[in-house]
Amino acid sequence: MAELWRGAPAADALCAATARAAAALSARGVVPALAIIRVGERPDDIAYERGAMKCCERVGVRTRGVSLPADATQERLVAALRVLNDDASVHGILLLRPLPAGMDEDAVRNTLAQEKDVDGVTDLSLARIFAGGTAAYAPCTARACMEILNFYGVDLRGKRAVVVGRSLVIGKPVAMLLLAAHATVTICHSRTADLPAVCRSAEILIASAGSANLIDERCLSPGQIVLDVGVNADGDGKLCGDVDFEAAREIVAAITPVPGGVGAVTASVLAGNAVTAAMRATE
Repeated sequence: MAELWRGAPAADALCAATARAAAALSARGVVPALAIIRVGERPDDIAYERGAMKCCERVGVRTRGVSLPADATQERLVAALRVLNDDASVHGILLLRPLPAGMDEDAVRNTLAQEKDVDGVTDLSLARIFAGGTAAYAPCTARACMEILNFYGVDLRGKRAVVVGRSLVIGKPVAMLLLAAHATVTICHSRTADLPAVCRSAEILIASAGSANLIDERCLSPGQIVLDVGVNADGDGKLCGDVDFEAAREIVAAITPVPGGVGAVTASVLAGNAVTAAMRATE
């Protein structure tokens, strides 16, 4: 039976370190601050915003919510972002996506000042991650995967890692983070030939394709560590990941659950990035 790697313990450890750093800044008169900008009233956006604000409050990061109506123009959103870029009291900015239809998401996200881009959405941030730099913030969910591996004591050096999914939100950046930690990385996707065989070869398997139960027993092998980043709904409307959890727990060595796994760490990474941005702004 697989060991269950829950995200909460990793999140707690990360929050404790972030709280200490935030307290040290506050003692110097600097209160770390994160602005969260949202367009419309999507329930998942609102839920994430609330969770992020709660996590930030817990560790001493001040938050500011900026909400625009669903019919706001792209020009209005860009103007709001530029105001936050120029506000020295704001150290990090989170732009909730996807944006409403009709907006040029690439143009909007690249309006963010790179030094305040705490979720790694701009082209400049992503380029720096791909170049192996440390000045940029990786997308929070990708970094959350690394935090879980670190918390549970995984030495990535020389390990065979397979990432299923190639999005700029998770798949590609987490592959770069694994590579920077000296893992040997393969990126798979929907057109990968014999996907199960490639997945079985992994010592560390990260599923981030956004397809419910895509990773079944054919893709799994004994001894694997499996991080399930997928958030989907099954045929009964129940939340599930990209991995067939019941099949996996009988085969692999360790697996993160959905919910309660990688997603539980993401807000903690965001809060930590806001504190780091505040530290850098004072240097």
